[in-house]
Amino acid sequence: MIPIARPILGDEEVAAVKEVLASGMLAQGPKVKAFEDAFAKDVGRKHGIAVANGTEALHIALLAHGIGAGAEVLIPPLTFFATASTVLLCGAKPAFVDVDRNLYNMDPAKVAASFTRKTAAIMPVHLYGQTAEMDSILEAANERGIPVIEDAAQAHCAEYHGKKAGNLGDTACFSFYATKNMTTGEGGMIVTDRDDIAEKARLLRDHGQVSKYQHTVLGYNYRMTEIAAAIGLVQLKKLDGWVKQRRANASALTKGLDGIEGLVPPAEGNWMVHSYYQYIVRREHAFPVSRDEIVRLLTEDDIGCRPSYPMPLYQQKALRDLRIRGRCPVAEDLVPRLFELPVHPSVSSADIERIIGAMERIARRD
Repeated sequence: MIPIARPILGDEEVAAVKEVLASGMLAQGPKVKAFEDAFAKDVGRKHGIAVANGTEALHIALLAHGIGAGAEVLIPPLTFFATASTVLLCGAKPAFVDVDRNLYNMDPAKVAASFTRKTAAIMPVHLYGQTAEMDSILEAANERGIPVIEDAAQAHCAEYHGKKAGNLGDTACFSFYATKNMTTGEGGMIVTDRDDIAEKARLLRDHGQVSKYQHTVLGYNYRMTEIAAAIGLVQLKKLDGWVKQRRANASALTKGLDGIEGLVPPAEGNWMVHSYYQYIVRREHAFPVSRDEIVRLLTEDDIGCRPSYPMPLYQQKALRDLRIRGRCPVAEDLVPRLFELPVHPSVSSADIERIIGAMERIARRD
């Protein structure tokens, strides 16, 4: 079986965990601080604030920027549920901006027309490992005087005009879930250059404590553990090499799929470096079988394959029940076409040949 995703954990990660266990310091401590500093430096930011997962990173970042009741936040409809749910958890409302058909991220040409008097922030998602087209988004936000919070949960080591994802907006959030380009098992990170945002984020993630048992605001227990941070410090050293391998695997897959009519491999935008958290293929009408049939046939052939997100976020029951509405025709058209192929660093050249061969056989079906 070629798995769709596989975390890479070795002797160094095991040794790092054992060191923490032997120390007796398991909750947030010096390893977390070291990981925050190292990750922020890698992205090019002044501050890193580690939390227990990427969802909490988004929640805290939104709150730190003052997002609350009565506000609206512009987000894309094609993304993981947390992008919308964290806005709602702040008491605000997500408003949806349709996506670009080829790059799958928020369409910058549609941002300005989506503004209302309630728009308080823009939260573009760097989906599948590629940044949103940020220049136009930042320009629109600056004219409006509102912050841009990057949802970079899927974009470790992606680049835009020579700058890393996470170093493009006012604040950015990362996830270290098990399948991400690097992992801490579960974990998240907020990065920013703003001292005020960093200070608020640190308070909010630790019950609003300025010192032991001194609480100045209502906060949460969103702290990262020392075990997670120890794994993260090891994984961060390997991240660049893993992303290079992901890019090499993606290049080989694209070369093999390019000649198959009706399949569109992922595109890399101008002045962008795709980090290929996921390798997403678009099935067009010229391909002889449906997207779901592709997924079924590859799975039967022991090749990991799955559809991308099942619907635009506003069609999820949890949002419909809250009367959250959207109308994004490009996203709605894309959803039933997109599927994922394995691209992680453990995918071998032989695996790639097998994947391409399977797709060629499927393409010959009547």
